[in-house]
Amino acid sequence: MATQHSRSAARLMMAPAVILLLGWMLVPLTMTLFFSFKKYLPMRGGDLGWVGFDNYIRFVTSSAFWPSVTATLVIVLGVLFITVVFGVLLAILLDQPMWGQGIVRILVIAPFFVMPTVSALVWKNMFMDPVNGLFAHLWQAFGLTPVEWLSQASLGSIVMIVSWQWLPFATLILLTAIQSLDSEQLEAAEMDGAPALSRFGFITLPHLSRAITIVVLIQTIFLLSIFAEIFVTTQGSFGTRTLTYLIYQRVLESQNIGLGSAGGIYAVILANIMAVFLMRIVGKNLDA
Repeated sequence: MATQHSRSAARLMMAPAVILLLGWMLVPLTMTLFFSFKKYLPMRGGDLGWVGFDNYIRFVTSSAFWPSVTATLVIVLGVLFITVVFGVLLAILLDQPMWGQGIVRILVIAPFFVMPTVSALVWKNMFMDPVNGLFAHLWQAFGLTPVEWLSQASLGSIVMIVSWQWLPFATLILLTAIQSLDSEQLEAAEMDGAPALSRFGFITLPHLSRAITIVVLIQTIFLLSIFAEIFVTTQGSFGTRTLTYLIYQRVLESQNIGLGSAGGIYAVILANIMAVFLMRIVGKNLDA
């Protein structure tokens, strides 16, 4: 049992890391909050004084605000659905004994280590190009008109690109969870005559619930700030302008630091709402 002296020593040793972490988070957040109440145009007059909540009102009443929130949620939910469903299927497949199992697992996980800008460029030029892309040649082989993916199915294209990047992460977490499943339970259910679908629904899937919630939580945190894939492919056109990209446009393209800072605060609020909601889900699964 830890003594008061050992607990005090532990707090003292942890203090520098905690202070550094708090400073790392709080200083940028404080500066963003500070500029959100000012009219600050670096290239057009600089600091023009306090404006109160005008930046917040302008940002939320902008015609682009709610479409950007909708696009953000569609991308996040679409990617989560694809990565969880196919992640479970791939994890079950990779758990089966096969020749070259280690090589196959490495190939499946490899896309996660590709930079977002590189993967977006590969998908844009090699797969989705309406003239020379792989999908265009496949469509033509079946006598169909090639699809201009980034303009005709823009949100679906972004979801596809991002899902390709995050599917290996989900597969790796879920594969680890499947390997921790007691095989005796599955063998006993099989001996009792339970079909494969029932074994999956009543044994495997409940066992994966914690891993799935962790995948959803971690991916959501990163997907809310998706930017590089949109910048490289559509640059926010055709309904793909997310909240993060809208903030970028307000700050860098419009050179309005105050308005962009207000958007940043809205993004923090949205991220915290989703984090609280997901943490409740995770907490229920961990308590189960």
